[in-house]
Amino acid sequence: MRKFNIIAVLIMAAVLQASATSKIDGTTTLKDSQPAGTPDKDHKHQAYDLSFEGSGKAYTCRTDPKKSMNATDFVVGNEIRYYIDGNKGKIKTSNGKQVECKIVRVENLSVNPR
Repeated sequence: MRKFNIIAVLIMAAVLQASATSKIDGTTTLKDSQPAGTPDKDHKHQAYDLSFEGSGKAYTCRTDPKKSMNATDFVVGNEIRYYIDGNKGKIKTSNGKQVECKIVRVENLSVNPR
């Protein structure tokens, strides 16, 4: 019984550590905003792919096609605040406009050796 309790505690510690490290936030510049897919009867709004760099990675975050987003609120080149928790993201502009999105692509930013 004691061995089972120790194993359970170790598993819980590993899960808590893994979930704690997946949360990332910061401030950066919005690199790109592109429409994704086309609206249809099930998805009445246009989805967008918002691209930005942060924490040594490049991210692409796709908005929900079931919710509206005003593309003019997210101007490429403007400063944004991003929050990432696993594959869920949130992007907030300096004007207070925000949108929730799903991380669909992550790329390591590499340094070219010379």
